[in-house]
Amino acid sequence: MEELSDVQQAIATSSTPAGEFERLSRRRQREVFFLLPETVQQSLVEDMDREQLRGFVGRLDPDEVADVLGLADEETRTAVLRQLDEDRRERAEYLLGFSSESAAGLMHLDYVTLEIDQGLEAVAQRVQRHESRTGRIPTIFVTEGGELVGELPGQVLAMSDDGPVELRDHVSDTAAVAYDAPDEEVIDVFREHPESSVAVLDDDGTVMGVIYAQDLLRVVEEEATETLYEFTGVQEEESILDGPLSKVRYRYKWLIINLGTAFLAAGAVGFFEDTIAAFTLLAVYMPVVAGMGGNAGTQSMAVTVRGIALEQISLSTGSRAVVNEIIAGAVNGLITGVLVAVIASVFNQSPLLGLVLGVSMVLNLVIAGFFGTIIPLLLEEIGKDPATSATIFITTMTDVLGFFIFLGLAQSVL
Repeated sequence: MEELSDVQQAIATSSTPAGEFERLSRRRQREVFFLLPETVQQSLVEDMDREQLRGFVGRLDPDEVADVLGLADEETRTAVLRQLDEDRRERAEYLLGFSSESAAGLMHLDYVTLEIDQGLEAVAQRVQRHESRTGRIPTIFVTEGGELVGELPGQVLAMSDDGPVELRDHVSDTAAVAYDAPDEEVIDVFREHPESSVAVLDDDGTVMGVIYAQDLLRVVEEEATETLYEFTGVQEEESILDGPLSKVRYRYKWLIINLGTAFLAAGAVGFFEDTIAAFTLLAVYMPVVAGMGGNAGTQSMAVTVRGIALEQISLSTGSRAVVNEIIAGAVNGLITGVLVAVIASVFNQSPLLGLVLGVSMVLNLVIAGFFGTIIPLLLEEIGKDPATSATIFITTMTDVLGFFIFLGLAQSVL
């Protein structure tokens, strides 16, 4: 059997991805499709004819049907839905009515609700009907007067032979979330209540569906990937399987912006052109000063962005964090500054050069700590995403100011 990565690559690079997909077994098709990047899924669905698409979704669960048909155009979606069996069609149409990035877009319909005063016989009948109709064992939610009370563990049904059982005595608490809650809120609910399932509620508090913990794995992976992409200036939609033209389209704007900041740093260096010409060793150590400042700034930014995401810090409460990062930058600058000063003094026989490098390192890491913390807080305050925007400003400040400090000191001392 072909490796999964080989199959994905073949589908992503083919001019007829539907043909490559058709070669797979039915079980393999289901496995492969939901591991493909969304851009490749989109291309694959667009390349399928309606009969092939109907044959594929006809074997999927309703929530998976909604995920696949959500990528198709409206005319194709309507035509394919019309060919599905009534139960699958109704469930898929219902789920397609919600945003894929909301709680309702994540939920399953594999649940039953029972009033708290009903007996185990009624519970068993509802579960059996659901299982015979869908082939899946439902989650059992218990309500009282229409309001959610909790979840009934399935093993309670095994107690039916032990005499009368009060549902109230066996209901366990379950977390709930509004149907229009965004993905991030659903993740937060699971973090606070690490149950295996969460109920999705309508505006009036009635149960609409259920989300299982495993459903969030994809969302968590997507968020982690998105954060990584934001830090590096890569579009969230970009995939390793994309072709070169797509990669160019996703990246060139970010690179142009970085080019502009590079010219600022070059301008700072050009201001000290005569100094560099007179003491060429400065050019050797300039990347060291800039690189250390950029790395230190990125470290401070990463910690600050995490604090913002966890709601641990804001601009109004961030003064202590700024001071801490400045102090940490000074200490780290002193440690690394001493090392680079010794190296420059020994290998270049120039204690003054070592002194300039050491002092520059301390000052640049202080600058990195300050801007690495304050810039994300300022961007968050004005409503901009600090993970996306902060890096370019921080590296600009550490490069420009770092060069001014290093070359300015060199001009004065050397």
